[in-house]
Amino acid sequence: MKLSDLRLFRQYAYIDGKWTHGDAGREQAVTNPATGEVLGHVPLLEAEQIRGAVGAADRAFVHWRGLRVDERCDRLLAWYNLLQAHREDLATLMTLEQGKPLPDARGEVEYGASFVRWFAEESKRTFGQTIPSHIPNSTLGTLKEPVGVAALITPWNFPLAMITRKAGAALAAGCPVVVKPAGETPFTALALAELAERAGIPAGVFNVVLGDAPTVSEVLCKDTRVMALSFTGSTPVGRLLLEQSASTVKRVSLELGGNAPFIVGPDVDPKEAALAAVAAKFQTAGQDCLAANRILVHEDIHDAFVAHFAERMKALTVGNGLDSEVDLGPLIHERAVEKATAIVDDALSRGATLVHGDQSQAPGRNFFMPTLLTGVTAEMQVWREENFSPVAGITRYRSDDEVIEMANDTEYGLSAYLYTYDVRRIWKIMRALKNGMVAVNTVKMTGPPIPFGGVKQSGLGREGGTAGIEEFLETKYYCIGGLGTLSGS
Repeated sequence: MKLSDLRLFRQYAYIDGKWTHGDAGREQAVTNPATGEVLGHVPLLEAEQIRGAVGAADRAFVHWRGLRVDERCDRLLAWYNLLQAHREDLATLMTLEQGKPLPDARGEVEYGASFVRWFAEESKRTFGQTIPSHIPNSTLGTLKEPVGVAALITPWNFPLAMITRKAGAALAAGCPVVVKPAGETPFTALALAELAERAGIPAGVFNVVLGDAPTVSEVLCKDTRVMALSFTGSTPVGRLLLEQSASTVKRVSLELGGNAPFIVGPDVDPKEAALAAVAAKFQTAGQDCLAANRILVHEDIHDAFVAHFAERMKALTVGNGLDSEVDLGPLIHERAVEKATAIVDDALSRGATLVHGDQSQAPGRNFFMPTLLTGVTAEMQVWREENFSPVAGITRYRSDDEVIEMANDTEYGLSAYLYTYDVRRIWKIMRALKNGMVAVNTVKMTGPPIPFGGVKQSGLGREGGTAGIEEFLETKYYCIGGLGTLSGS
């Protein structure tokens, strides 16, 4: 493994400031999805070790919350600087275990680090309020206090940024964390732990546990010492975690599935919109909750849009993310390829047209060539499900009212895209869409200052922005009576 700093490659869990193997000696191989090569092994912890990590975080809480805000800020900024200094190694680790092209991985390091910096600074702005008193001779107000130990369960598609977006907020609020990364991509999380230690984040404040997902999640959800749970992943798993957390009434935030519509109005340049749609669809080989999942194009420009989309899509290069000039890496595993194949077969059996997508050209068993389908209808899986693959489906529409109904025809409500130059159409459609985030005439919408999250079955709560740190803070109200009559001198 070509890393400048080999200490960033850790094959242990990280609990209470110590690198540890599992007690039972069980371990799991981690492979490169592009080549099938075994990169290394990580331990599968037992329930008692997971509870030990929670205990370490619980013990660390008193000290971590007791630090002055500027002291916590300084530790987080030191972590941010180390993430930036080791960007190339972190990107290489990410590409090896996740598969995304190296330039995309470098971008994720920048993106992920930016959340640490944002929340380090945001911690200084967690203000309470003074409330005008309705009670004689009393002073009323609120304080913001950390909720306690936070469990963070993160996915494999963005193995660095999904941790820093959650952990940056929790740590800034004063909450120690127990991180459970995806089994496919543990090494990026463990490198973050190594750099957190170097940054002076105390033992027990940042823990990384590894193990069978059902075992780990059940322990974290049912442990009464875990006061907050933040999860990014599929909607079915999110429902299960919410149910498991009910008995302890945790603070739960969920960033779940998406089925983003990409709406193209009749007044836009079809080439401009098509290039944007390709960018919105194929990042991370389509394995992105923000990916354009249903592309809805006005009938007046449908054919021109399809031609431009196909031309740009055909130019995308598929291969090993470490190779130069690769646009799309592999899917995360063979099961993802099987799902993508099933989605395409279902659409074709129901009358869709295959414009492009020759899977015989795939450079390996975990690769899926970019595929374009037209004539997609609401009965097809490619419409109903978050396909998490480089399969694009296009549907034509006639009117604004029709496309609003089509766009909202899903249980999901994370993000949506709208391309139109008409200001009235922008406001009409944007307000009518049942999504937590809407990008108009752009595909770039995320970053540290914004409240990331969805509605309906796409989740609860928000990450990033001023709302993100609130997920890890309690509001304490106080009423101080017996002050007598207050008067100026």
